[in-house]
Amino acid sequence: MNTPNVRSLDEKRLSSASVFKGKIFDVEVDEVLLPDGSHSKRECVRHPGGAAMLFVKNGCIALVSQFRYLYGRTLLEIPAGKLEKGEDPALAAARELAEETGYRANKLSHLLDIYPTPGYTDEVIHIYFAEADNAVFEGQKLDSGEFLSVSFYPVDEVKQMIADGRITDGKTVAAVLAYLSGLNA
Repeated sequence: MNTPNVRSLDEKRLSSASVFKGKIFDVEVDEVLLPDGSHSKRECVRHPGGAAMLFVKNGCIALVSQFRYLYGRTLLEIPAGKLEKGEDPALAAARELAEETGYRANKLSHLLDIYPTPGYTDEVIHIYFAEADNAVFEGQKLDSGEFLSVSFYPVDEVKQMIADGRITDGKTVAAVLAYLSGLNA
């Protein structure tokens, strides 16, 4: 049996130039060496990553409604937020759950990590799972300038909302599908 000619698909950074430094992300343009020896440019959004929580209470999933300016509409999402520098993703997910829903989870488990847009950003979203039977309600504590509402939807309804396009947020779709496939077990 012949083995196919396999070569590395890796790209090597040759240089990097900072284009923008912001509060949420930075932008760089890198020159890279491609596998065939040619050069190309990569526009890179550098992001510290995020953490999210799929929270289930009595067979219902907590979803937050939040207006997303760039899409010009309100989206349904699982609670989530940006990681602070050096922050443990599990602690960040628990923090976001508490801030956005008012629930403090006493036990959570890692569900999955996703790369939301690998074509131009290094962002990784770490998604966790918690159930209400190990959580305490303490009340919402939204950040300054954060406006959202939280509702609980039956799992079957959430599944249908994904199928018919009412839920389009990538981290939420990934988390719910992972949950439905039993990855939280």
